[in-house]
Amino acid sequence: MTSPRANVHHRLFDTAIGPCGVAWSEHGLTALQLPESDRAATERRLTRKSASAGAAEPPASVQAVIADIQRYLAGERIDFSAVAVDLAGVDPFRRRLYEAMRAIAWGSTTTYGELARQVGLLDWEAARDVGEAMGQNPLPLVVPCHRVLAAGKKLGGFSAHGGVATKERLLALEGVRLDGGAPRLPGL
Repeated sequence: MTSPRANVHHRLFDTAIGPCGVAWSEHGLTALQLPESDRAATERRLTRKSASAGAAEPPASVQAVIADIQRYLAGERIDFSAVAVDLAGVDPFRRRLYEAMRAIAWGSTTTYGELARQVGLLDWEAARDVGEAMGQNPLPLVVPCHRVLAAGKKLGGFSAHGGVATKERLLALEGVRLDGGAPRLPGL
């Protein structure tokens, strides 16, 4: 467990898919937590990954992001690409990768391999390296790792609670059809 950072705080909030949370510093969001098995588990995971000093009332800019997350998870088209993020402590490779992911538009997808090539990785292990970095993504939705698929436009993995079912749900919210049929909304 990381020791708390005095300048990082968090807030939980309700959404259409369950309790989510964000953590922030004076520089921007440091973490976003999708729902876990219950509210307490969501807060534990958020606190652990953000090293938050504790819950607090968010500033207006973070309140606006919370409202956007709630609207997104209710099915509205929201663009998170301009949200200020604080990626202090994130290595240069993941920082470059996360910035590339932020450019993937709502309702669009790419593959692990395509994303690897985009950031200059050409060796045979590149797609795996991308997948590992995505598993460490502190800001799902804002850094839309759910829009990155395995070869053949298959779902691949997803590290959030619920795994690929959660990834499929997020893609369905954006109207993405992986099997050629109507988007499915598991759990909604």
